Amino acid sequence: MVTEKIKKLVKDNAVEFVDVKFIGLLGAWHHITVPIERLTNRLFKNGIGVDGSSVSGFAHIKSGDMILLPDPETAFIDPFWDRPTLSFIGNVVNVNGTIEQFTRDPRWIAEKAEKYLRKSKIATESIWGPEFEFYLFDHVSYDQKPEAGYYYIDSSEAEWRSSDSSEANLGYQVPYKGGYHVIPPKDKTYQIRNEMTDILKSCGVPVKYHHHEVGGAGQQEIEVMFGSLKDMADRSMIVKYVVKNTAFKYRKSATFMPKPLYDEPGNGMHVHQYLAKAGKSIFYDPEDEIGLSQIGKWYIGGILKHASSLLCFTSSSTNSYKRLVPGFEAPVRGTYSVGNRNACIRIPGYQLDKSTYRMEFRPPDATCNPYLAYAAMLMAGLDGIKNKIDPGFPCDDDLSAMTAEELAKIPQLPSSLQRACESLAEDHEYLLEGDVFTDDVIAVWLELKMSQVDAIRVRPHPYEFRLFYDC
Repeated sequence: MVTEKIKKLVKDNAVEFVDVKFIGLLGAWHHITVPIERLTNRLFKNGIGVDGSSVSGFAHIKSGDMILLPDPETAFIDPFWDRPTLSFIGNVVNVNGTIEQFTRDPRWIAEKAEKYLRKSKIATESIWGPEFEFYLFDHVSYDQKPEAGYYYIDSSEAEWRSSDSSEANLGYQVPYKGGYHVIPPKDKTYQIRNEMTDILKSCGVPVKYHHHEVGGAGQQEIEVMFGSLKDMADRSMIVKYVVKNTAFKYRKSATFMPKPLYDEPGNGMHVHQYLAKAGKSIFYDPEDEIGLSQIGKWYIGGILKHASSLLCFTSSSTNSYKRLVPGFEAPVRGTYSVGNRNACIRIPGYQLDKSTYRMEFRPPDATCNPYLAYAAMLMAGLDGIKNKIDPGFPCDDDLSAMTAEELAKIPQLPSSLQRACESLAEDHEYLLEGDVFTDDVIAVWLELKMSQVDAIRVRPHPYEFRLFYDC
């Protein structure tokens, strides 16, 4: 309904249009715009008709008619439109005489996961805090044709630009893998991050901090304040929207692609998470050696048990597995630890506020659909609590220094999207509890993901020419 908050936003900003954004199954936002005259209670009750058959994974043509219902709680002024525009995030629903929930709507899946948690009585809410890593490039071009395939990326911060003889080059390039917390003038993008932070705040997304990341060719990080599952999934989409459009304003290109550059750090989206009652984490136990409660250990046990199938949702692109390789602080084994950034699950060693005592799952990246990824992680953790899955002892050793015999005792994470898909096909019963995910959602997700696997598999890679051309 048209709340007082919405009326005030419209009046204070002289709003002319209403834009409703919604997420497809694969994780991309779509939108539709209506004039301000349509902002009535009827809009929230009857919604806007959309063609679900035109959104990958949603519906077939014969049953494509669907309705988009704006969520009044998500209202914010869109910061990038020239004409004042009020934005909402919407839910996609079926229409068959009456409005009914659509099982493939990612926001509905996230909402069901939260309801399942509350019904379990284990906790009242789950709290989430993703870290958003991305690169800012000055030029990007790519193509793949039958006779040619290439990509070309450029960044004014990159070390490879140090020999540029043009007047635009003033030096101060960032060394390979040397960008962590560099300061200006090497950090040429801090003002863009400042603007991103201000815009995110105006959209209702509070930022914890931002900084230059390790990647020398323009890698950035923005970390937001914690929030509940569905709200954080909404915020995750707003973050990507704001980052990309602010970069575009500065004639730069922002990418959350997990591994856009060879031999530079990839972009992860490490996800901090904990369960809470009365606003406090139930993962903390002052009597435990590492401060982790039994419920917290079981939760970790569930995440580790189902890690291979989880990656199909949390690291959901073929490119994800070019990031999940040894040597870049990226996890390749199913371990947990305090402070060890090579571990699959890290318990941050710097936690002073025990009311937010948490764990961090490190494999995810921003190619995921956040609603599905957060819901899947929650379901895995709850399965661990339900079945009292013991995660074993923390592994604080350097995995790169272990022998092959020692490594053989530690489960290996999938090394490709195909293997993650195979894992999900074999291990997804935990996701079906409480009807949170459905067999239908799992099936269409696997179909979409395997089509991406095949799209990459059948195309030659440029490096194959170096390896095999003279075979």
